Amino acid sequence: NAAVAVYIYRLVPEFLLRFIVWMLIHTVYRLRTRGLEHIPEDGPAVLVCNHVSFVDALVISAACRRPIRFVMDHRIFRWPVLSFVFRHSRAIPIAPAKEDAAMMEAAFAEVSSALAAGELVGLFPEGRITFDGEISPFRPGITRILDANPVPVVPMALRGMWGSMFSRKDGPALSRPLRRGLFSRIELAVGPALPPERICLPGLQLQVAELRGDWK
Repeated sequence: NAAVAVYIYRLVPEFLLRFIVWMLIHTVYRLRTRGLEHIPEDGPAVLVCNHVSFVDALVISAACRRPIRFVMDHRIFRWPVLSFVFRHSRAIPIAPAKEDAAMMEAAFAEVSSALAAGELVGLFPEGRITFDGEISPFRPGITRILDANPVPVVPMALRGMWGSMFSRKDGPALSRPLRRGLFSRIELAVGPALPPERICLPGLQLQVAELRGDWK
């Protein structure tokens, strides 16, 4: 069994990692989903979601059938332990232009390549994890992506992650492990795909906020 597992990992490491992520997320949380049918079964699309915790990308990956190339802050990408998962799931690290302009340009180029290849790309347009549970203003990176790659945009919202041990509620993440215990209830809500020509930052942020509702 061990030999077969190693062989499968060498062939398709991404799918084995996705299975491990699924197991871990469903061990810690009771994850419910609604609207997953709005995620295209094939072809490119950009998925946008609010950013509540350090494991948001893992939660979304555990809920979705298709692999997703997440664009994430380079500091989160390098988080101990999680960095292994992010690297092997082909996440795309990005940095602000004032920190590393070359990394930022490389990230946008990689996003274009992924969408041209018909892949899903996941974005957290706030650009940072929330400090107060509220949704911060969306940054214009997504408009640059859509200008170069006019693909559908699927709004999503994580609900119930605020207050988990991976969020910043009451201090840094992991400062109070298991403060809500195991199997706390969370939800991923997905809205209908939007055509790229209808996207504006305030309207997209409103879509995500409406999907999230009052449950942070």
